[in-house]
Amino acid sequence: MNTRFAGKVALVTGAAQGIGQAVALRLQDEGAQVVAVDRSPLVHELEGARMLALIADLEQHEECVRAVQAAIGHFGTLDILVNNVGGTIWAKPFEHYQAGEIEAEVRRSLFPTLWCCHAALPHMLEQRKGAIVNVSSIATRGINRAPYGAAKGGVNALTACLAFETAERGVRVNATAPGGTEAPPRRIPRNGQAQSDQERIWYQKIVDQTINSSLMKRYGNIDEQVAAILFLASDEASYITCITLPVGGGDLG
Repeated sequence: MNTRFAGKVALVTGAAQGIGQAVALRLQDEGAQVVAVDRSPLVHELEGARMLALIADLEQHEECVRAVQAAIGHFGTLDILVNNVGGTIWAKPFEHYQAGEIEAEVRRSLFPTLWCCHAALPHMLEQRKGAIVNVSSIATRGINRAPYGAAKGGVNALTACLAFETAERGVRVNATAPGGTEAPPRRIPRNGQAQSDQERIWYQKIVDQTINSSLMKRYGNIDEQVAAILFLASDEASYITCITLPVGGGDLG
């Protein structure tokens, strides 16, 4: 069994489903003690001897602080932070978004990463070691998701700025930018409303553009996304910081 994370404590956000859940489980399988955080009670399905599950609304700064403090209080330290919360809520041309929808997209896909980095960094800087991996998106260059793309562009900028600030103090900050990824249907959808016929057409245009932009002409899978995240979180990437790594079959985002 690979034990590259033995002795490490990791916090993974958005861990109840999809990529976040797979990251949390792989970290545990490879030796880490893990704090899995999500706003959904589904996250409690992951609870175990080396997995602490927490419900938190990470769009709120105080909830991010609570999650980080819980990780340190339960396991004694925090070595790895994987910021996975985010995802498109609506998919449509920009002129069709309402102002409140634009704000909701930015709150969902930028602020949890911003707040969790702010909460975790003081501890990592004090111990002079740590690895942060932010999950961005290739959608920073794409159609029908402009507010989400803008939020993930903010994640890319945050990643670079924090890497500049912290590299000489022992903390690495990187990001992955997933492309289209095949995943099981979400048990709790981001947008609870059924898609209209027009919305299905707009979303299909995203799928078509994503595949056409990929050199491999396909969607990836969750394991392909997890592998890149775990590499950047591991000591194997000890001389890597300040990158946003596209994981999209050649689509650079």
